[in-house]
Amino acid sequence: MKTIQFREAICEAMSEEMRRDESIYLMGEEVAEYNGAYKASKGMLDEFGSDRVIDTPISELGFSGIAIGSAMNGNRPIVEYMTFNFSLVGIDQIINNAAKMRQMSGGQFNIPIVFRGPTASAGQLGATHSQAFENWFANTPGLKVVIPSNPKDAKGLLKSAIRDNDPVIFMESEQMYGDKGEVPEGEYTIPLGVAETKREGNDVTIISFGKIIKEAYKAADELAKENISCEIIDLRTVRPLDLDAIFTSVKKTNRLVILEEAWPLANIASEITYQVQSTIFDYLDAPIIKINTADTPTPYSPVLLEQWLPNSQDVVKAVKKVMYK
Repeated sequence: MKTIQFREAICEAMSEEMRRDESIYLMGEEVAEYNGAYKASKGMLDEFGSDRVIDTPISELGFSGIAIGSAMNGNRPIVEYMTFNFSLVGIDQIINNAAKMRQMSGGQFNIPIVFRGPTASAGQLGATHSQAFENWFANTPGLKVVIPSNPKDAKGLLKSAIRDNDPVIFMESEQMYGDKGEVPEGEYTIPLGVAETKREGNDVTIISFGKIIKEAYKAADELAKENISCEIIDLRTVRPLDLDAIFTSVKKTNRLVILEEAWPLANIASEITYQVQSTIFDYLDAPIIKINTADTPTPYSPVLLEQWLPNSQDVVKAVKKVMYK
């Protein structure tokens, strides 16, 4: 195993796949000459050249459409958005073309494309640059949605996403690019749609994904001091959802807390809550609690932002509530 940063894991995944398959290329704002806005494509222009690492104009609608047309003609593009907030400019291409083309063409066209970049809040960036969109994209048949939480998962999942014949939304975090973690030395992939139990426990299941899962780990450490054993499930992929992993854990612990950095209405936690209560209701010993951001645009003030975001103490309180403590 080696220890590398999250951004390096992303770069390794893209570079290894581009060496393996000449139909793969990267395009987006500042991915080439500047080595990526967050240096996730550092060195790739030097290795692969300007035909395969392509700087685009500030026109998400335009280069998203170009990439989709390219995918229809046998290429496998990776599209980097400087932030998924900017993907809203190109969302018509993602939803109405990338996601639907396979069905609308009767299977004549696959769209093997990855749309990747940072999502959700990243400090004092304001309301228009701090939004989580995983539930928006996960609501769309034809898309797969991946949100890794550490370098190992990021590399393995991105390699699988690039090899997938369907469009994949691959969501990262500006606040994770510098995170370090152990990554296998050799070739490996992680299948899409498979959750992982990051920590075994017996008293309560905590489900989360992406950078906010760090708060679940902090909470579990604190609760362990009180002999409360938390099982932590990292979804990794939110479409498709690994319901089997969720059900297996809840059947063991009989209690569920879901932590998600998203607005409260109609999010991934809402769907998990429905699936659990409708399928394995009899295993529940307490109502499910979901923890989300406040139901407002993201504040700029650091004081308000701290109140807006879920944190480990929110998780501790929720766990104690489902434990009736």
